[in-house]
Amino acid sequence: MNPQQLCTAANQSANFIREQFASRTRHGIILGTGAGKLGDAIDTELTIDYGDIPNFPRSTVIGHKGQLICGTLAGTPVVAMQGRFHLYEGYPVDSATLPIHMMQRLGVEVLVVSNASGGMNPKMNSGDIMLIESHINLMFRSTPNMYNEPSRGRASHRSDVYDHALMKIAERCARKNGFAVHRGVYAAMLGPNYETRAEYRFLRQIGADVVGMSTVPEVCVAAKYEIRVLGLSVITNVANPDSMEATSGQKVVDAAEIAAPNLKAIVVDALKNG
Repeated sequence: MNPQQLCTAANQSANFIREQFASRTRHGIILGTGAGKLGDAIDTELTIDYGDIPNFPRSTVIGHKGQLICGTLAGTPVVAMQGRFHLYEGYPVDSATLPIHMMQRLGVEVLVVSNASGGMNPKMNSGDIMLIESHINLMFRSTPNMYNEPSRGRASHRSDVYDHALMKIAERCARKNGFAVHRGVYAAMLGPNYETRAEYRFLRQIGADVVGMSTVPEVCVAAKYEIRVLGLSVITNVANPDSMEATSGQKVVDAAEIAAPNLKAIVVDALKNG
């Protein structure tokens, strides 16, 4: 889409939601693979299938219900995506990130984004949660609509796209509730295939702690609007390149659901204190 088309599409989507959900919300949530149960904790006022929202794609991936939930969580109005759009589903970047453009028009100032990821750092275990403090974008898909307008011919995209104050809230929550969280680097691959032995070794060498197939395009659009971002990566398996094991989409979903109570605790604290 060109900028005008994207602006029109985002406005139409936002107006459709606003007509049915009058509460102004500062908080948006993207529930990744296996995190859909967090949506069940929302005091729901409105649930809309993606197919009913103007200009929205449809979610086709296992573990993604494909619906927008509007309501309150911990007494705070929220708009939550129960499932996201991946570039490997064939969607252009602008279509896959349209919900972020829409959320900005609804007044969202804080975005909590979750995903399921493959772990590569041996200090992390399956079921752990990693706070994303930086990312490596290996999707090789981009659009000018992901970034701020250039200033004097130079890109002005922020490099500190993950909010450190929100990470500290998450760490305090983990200490209070007796579970571990990590900070680390998320590598984004286009997918949909899982990584080879050689790719795992390469990703570790360039500084990645986990790897997945989402999140980065959404976060870049959020940064464009100066939306504060808390990135939560649920580690569903830890890969050992010397002893690779088969995995599947269902195994990833099952592993991610183990972390659901801890994920909920972090999100609730972030909404209350962020």
